[in-house]
This record gives sequence, C-alpha cells and structure tokens, in this order.
Amino acid sequence: MAARTAAPEKRPGFFSQLRTLFRFTREAYPWLPYVLAGILLVGIGLGVLIGFLLPPVAVWSVILWGVTGLMLGILAALMTMTRLSSTAMYKKIDGMPGAAGHVLSTSLGRKWQSGDMPVGINPKTQEAVYRAIGRGGVVIVGEGARGRLTRLVNEERSKVQRVAQGVPVTVLYVGHGDDEVPIGKLPSTIKALPNAIDRGTMAAVIKRVESVSQSLASLPIPKGIDPTRARAPRPR
Repeated sequence: MAARTAAPEKRPGFFSQLRTLFRFTREAYPWLPYVLAGILLVGIGLGVLIGFLLPPVAVWSVILWGVTGLMLGILAALMTMTRLSSTAMYKKIDGMPGAAGHVLSTSLGRKWQSGDMPVGINPKTQEAVYRAIGRGGVVIVGEGARGRLTRLVNEERSKVQRVAQGVPVTVLYVGHGDDEVPIGKLPSTIKALPNAIDRGTMAAVIKRVESVSQSLASLPIPKGIDPTRARAPRPR
C-alpha cells in the first residue's frame, strides 16, 4: 500500500492576499478606492506630461511614459494601502488585551527581540507586562490600568537590573492618558530610543534575562485578541 503523504498547505496567491488586504483596509477607510484611483490617475497623468515635455515628442514616447507613470502609480497605491492597513490594524486592536504583545512581536524589526507572551500578568484583571530587548536597552511595556501595573512593572524592572547592570531600562505604558503611548505609536517610540549597547551586549542581556524569567505557561493568556487574525494581511 502506498504511503500516505500529507498534502502541502496551499498558501493564498499574491492577488488573493491583495484582495484581502484591500477589503480589510476599506472596512476602516471607505474612501480607499477613490484615493487609490486618484493615485493611479495622477501617475498616468505625470507620465503623459513628461512624454510631451521631453523631446522627441512622438506617440510611442508618450505611451511609454504613460505606462511608466501607471507602474509608478501602482507602486504608490500599494505603499499607501499598506500604510493605511497598518493604521487600520492599530485602530482595530487598540484597547484589546494582548495588543501590546502582538505589536512588539511583529513591528520592531531585527534590532529588537520580543514576544507576544507577557512576562508578567495579573490573571484576575488581565493587566500584563511585556518586555523588549534591543540596541536601546530593555523596554518594559505595561498594558492595562496603570495603578494596578505598578507591582508587575517594578518586579520586572528589578529582575532586569539585577542581571543586566548598567543597561538602560525604559518603562512605557500603553494608553491615551498623560505620559502614555498609544498602541499605534509604540513601535516608533521604542525604535527612537538611542543606541546604548552593542550587539554582543544585547545578546548577553537577552540570555541573562531569559535565564531568570519565570515560566508563564501555567497562567491564562489574556483573551480578546487573536494575533493571527488581527494582523493586517500583506501581499507577498
């Protein structure tokens, strides 16, 4: 009997992902189709204009410049839709438990290491603390009521300072109040921190901090956000 082989998972194609991205973004911005159409028309118009301004003026030259403008317009439209989809995603998850972890794990880039699981959590109230380590040092992010986060934040800061002396520790609170960072500005706020340690020190800090981190496997995960569904789909 022939061995049973598992069929490889069929991933959605480029145009399927593009269509999903468009629908996701249009839910937040109903005027999206008009903006994209306007960008395409502007690109074509600029291309045709250049074709008439640059000698020799010929039909084939105008057509080629028009096509070039169309290609640039498509590129600009895709960039605009991608940026708007990120903003729509932030709006959708704003205030949901687990949003900070999702943003930290997907939006910081290679210079930072973080995960979507909290390093400290209050199981009753779902206040959670997340941690990111990068060239800017260690960042502790509190999500929830600020007053109830004090103990969790202080515990995590003490743990980090105990094993990574001299490394700057920055505490951020997600929210819309005074001295709080909106979820949409969390990645840019962290990336704006000045470099304080080199890559070798960063790797050592990650290893030390993780070695003393307590496992949270037995604690309930904050409910309210599914990172696989909240992320804005992107064409590949």
